[in-house]
Amino acid sequence: MEQSAWYRLQNGSDIRGIALKGVANESVNLTVEQANAIGQAFAHWLSTKLAKPTSQLKVSIGRDSRLSGPDLAQGLATGLMVSGVQVTDFGLASTPAMFMSTIQSATALGHDDVFDGAVMITASHLPFNRNGFKFFTALGGLDKPDIQNLLTLAAQLPDQACKQPVKTLDYMSVYASGLVNKVRQAINHANHYQQPLKGLKIIVDAGNGAGGFFVDKVLQPLGADTQGSQFLEPNGRFPNHVPNPEDSDAMASICAAVRHHQADLGIIFDTDVDRSAAVDATGQAINRNRLIALLAAILLKTHPGATIVTDSVTSDGLTDFIEQQLQGKHHRFKRGYKNVINEAIRLNKEGILTPLAIETSGHAALKDNYFLDDGAYVITLLLIELAKTKMQQKTLGSLIESLKEPHEDQELRFSIKDTDFKTYGEQVLAALTRFVSTQTDWQAVPNNYEGIRVACLGENEQGWFLLRLSLHDPVLALNMESNVAGGVDIILARLMAFMAGFSALELK
Repeated sequence: MEQSAWYRLQNGSDIRGIALKGVANESVNLTVEQANAIGQAFAHWLSTKLAKPTSQLKVSIGRDSRLSGPDLAQGLATGLMVSGVQVTDFGLASTPAMFMSTIQSATALGHDDVFDGAVMITASHLPFNRNGFKFFTALGGLDKPDIQNLLTLAAQLPDQACKQPVKTLDYMSVYASGLVNKVRQAINHANHYQQPLKGLKIIVDAGNGAGGFFVDKVLQPLGADTQGSQFLEPNGRFPNHVPNPEDSDAMASICAAVRHHQADLGIIFDTDVDRSAAVDATGQAINRNRLIALLAAILLKTHPGATIVTDSVTSDGLTDFIEQQLQGKHHRFKRGYKNVINEAIRLNKEGILTPLAIETSGHAALKDNYFLDDGAYVITLLLIELAKTKMQQKTLGSLIESLKEPHEDQELRFSIKDTDFKTYGEQVLAALTRFVSTQTDWQAVPNNYEGIRVACLGENEQGWFLLRLSLHDPVLALNMESNVAGGVDIILARLMAFMAGFSALELK
């Protein structure tokens, strides 16, 4: 495979490709042989990074429920082992657990050492034929330049065989026990310390991904009634719905299950459990702005005046909730979970207390959890608050009942049919900035970190829009919100009239 084809496997700070046939016009470009080369490349990269010979390195590997996972895991393990690395396979695992294996040992299982590196085989919520790799050290996930270096090296390495058997370890039990202990200690129930969720009905939708462990390894030991949980069995074809807390069908499914089973809380995970969302006892979704608001309400009680970092498409109502009602600071940054995490880390280094970095997609990383985007850890915070509010005769929803939510919202994506799509997109944004300056009822929002965000002040609009270049694709992404009926349509009509002057924009 040519070097350029290897580079096309890069997806930001991950590797992703097509691992299975079965989808029209999508050719396989991520094979067992390539996994072998990637394993060798990671071994060499890690050896250099840690100044440690490969023979002394220990690496853990895990995977989500995708059909191609076992074969890619074998290829990756072989590539690592022919390089001299000691490999341990966790089997079905979550992305956060893989990182935790680099900082938390499995002493209870007779494994006293932490791992030097970890690799998760996943493609998040993408279709069944996709797969990929996420890499970790104790310092966190690899960055974009690291992935490019890995792929450069992998392209030069031949497929090599190794008959050495791979060790296995049930690390998910270790990871889950840490969540259980956190809930027990935080609630500290006077009457049933071991089962502080006793009397609560909590159901999980794992979307046939890797999140089913949360029922039998976390909720049930804590005493919760989990009857009504759904799609817990791993199935790499994802037959019920896309395992994605942003997907409307997925959220509708867990919301309906909560109402049908009269549950106190519903939980939904994405495929590899680095994202999550919830549903309150009324069947209302707690995701996107509502999840951010709830976590802010929880964290700002113990971190008054702290800063919450979010991505760029959060609502004006969320800013008002965080700053006016909770007396915190809302730092709206860029899209991309690595972007918000790195910004939160930067702010903390500058002495600005920032306990949370979170995207509307559900990627949420907390300072007290290594700034790891961990969907299960986020849910443990909600479980703790759920138990406490119940003891106070309150509900989780009461914490965000004053959050102002838009009457309408919409997201659109416009393809750019130009070979130099970045330059063309920037030209569109520059022209829009000039256009907005001529509109008396539109105002560019200051301190914006990507694209152009505009406050729409007209009586029939009362909202905002953000137009930005996609992080990876030849696309201009548009987000709009309005506090009045029909407002989004009016904003969109004005924007479409402006963009009609750009022939390389596909305005369908």
